[in-house]
Amino acid sequence: MALGPVKKVVLGSVAFTVFWILAVFPAVPFLPIGRTAGSILGAMLMVIFKVITPEEAYDAINLPVLGLLFGTMVVSIYLERADMFKHLGVLLSWKSWGARDMLCRICIVSAISSALFTNDTTCVILTEFILKIARENNIRPEPFLLGLASSSNIGSSATPIGNPQNLIIAIQSRISFGEFVLVLLPAVLVGVFVNALILLCMFWRLLSDVKEEEDASVELIVEEYSTVHQISLATLSSSKSLESHECAIPEPASSQSSPDINRDGGHSKNLKNRLSELDMCSDSCGEIELKKSVLSKEATDNIGEQMEERFSRGGVQRTMEMMTDLESGPQQSAEESEGLLNRWKRLSWKLCIYLGTVGMLVAFLMGLDMSWTALTTALIFVILDFKDAGPCLEKVSYSLLVFFCGMFITVDGFNKTGIPSSLWSLMEPHARIDHASGIAVLAIVILLLSNVASNVPTVLLLGAKVAASATAISPGEEKKAWLILAWVSTVAGNLSLLGSAANLIVCEQALHAQPSYNITFWSHLKFGVPSTLIVTTIGLAIIYCYDV
Repeated sequence: MALGPVKKVVLGSVAFTVFWILAVFPAVPFLPIGRTAGSILGAMLMVIFKVITPEEAYDAINLPVLGLLFGTMVVSIYLERADMFKHLGVLLSWKSWGARDMLCRICIVSAISSALFTNDTTCVILTEFILKIARENNIRPEPFLLGLASSSNIGSSATPIGNPQNLIIAIQSRISFGEFVLVLLPAVLVGVFVNALILLCMFWRLLSDVKEEEDASVELIVEEYSTVHQISLATLSSSKSLESHECAIPEPASSQSSPDINRDGGHSKNLKNRLSELDMCSDSCGEIELKKSVLSKEATDNIGEQMEERFSRGGVQRTMEMMTDLESGPQQSAEESEGLLNRWKRLSWKLCIYLGTVGMLVAFLMGLDMSWTALTTALIFVILDFKDAGPCLEKVSYSLLVFFCGMFITVDGFNKTGIPSSLWSLMEPHARIDHASGIAVLAIVILLLSNVASNVPTVLLLGAKVAASATAISPGEEKKAWLILAWVSTVAGNLSLLGSAANLIVCEQALHAQPSYNITFWSHLKFGVPSTLIVTTIGLAIIYCYDV
């Protein structure tokens, strides 16, 4: 497609630039209206500037993508109500073997969850659990947050419902759910493993220091406990010695013999004095014991009378309590039965939600229309809930749906200017997927464009052109081209902090929880560049070797 008229090219470029700036930087000082309003503004400028007509704008909106996106959102909301994500959170901390084991679990759980419930939903839900686990175990959450975001992006590429760009690719390419998973799942498994290995290598010392700090804290607790235990033993022994000193009778000064006195005579006199003192002590002790026995007898009699009186009063009180229990017994049993019934209803409802989700996935694998299948599953969940669906439907991200509508119109208008087609004509000879160098060039273009213009607009701009170029080589290469586009555009989100909405979600939630948990652009880039390049290359090799 050749370039359009100059006026159309200039005005269309201005409208797309406005959309791109507000999509990438939603809080720019001169127009801080956000991404959703920015997409609507870009779409309206395309119509106002007459780059496209209103009828063409309506036709540009992809209703199957919006229907599938809405249906999966509703299903995710009901799964959250059914405590599915709480169970995933429990898996992160169940019988953990340390910080490194925790990091591997986060990578695996987030990858599986994002493949089934989209990467953005996974990051929104699991970030809270990870921050809580990090606080409870006094662990720096940076490696775990990076593992969550990056593994969610990688795992979401396994299925058409894992992220928005895969939804668009699956619908436009008409690749079945099963074939999509069959080709990309091996790349995802290897990618998640390699990504976790990179995280372990980069943060090995930090994760080891966490273990040493835990051991040191345990030793400190043991030392403190032993110190307290020794102090308590010393206190106990000193109290015993004090008791023995209180019972000891001091010897009078007259009983001590002088050095001038005869040793035998002094000894006999000292012995007589001790015997007389013992007799006096025994007499006084006998009187004390006698007084104690008399007092104890009187106290026993008083206590017996008090016990009889209390027993008589307690018997009456107990009788009254028994009568009250008998009267309230049927009411309490009815309440317990009602509580048990509600509990069983709740468990049955959860089971139906889980089975319905499995049924939706099975329907996808059978090749049924994904958009209508997701909408049908969402409606079944609404009916099973048997109450007003307003509170649940209010949780749907309608702003995201509106953003997609504006983006569809804006990108379609930009395509009608002829600029993307002209640029692709220059790159196409070097980006053919029938040899490795062409795949490398195509991957670099997708990688850079996904981080500059975001992955969804990249798919909308390049999807049809890449597929047409692959079809010219061989009809069988078209599917491979779509799957390469899905893999690279998704994994490209790990390159920088702005490359994926999942990255921004994790970063914003962590920063809101505690300012010290901030993940900067450069700290993410230090991990993102090697991880993205290595994981993308391995995945491309697996997809290229697979005969689609």
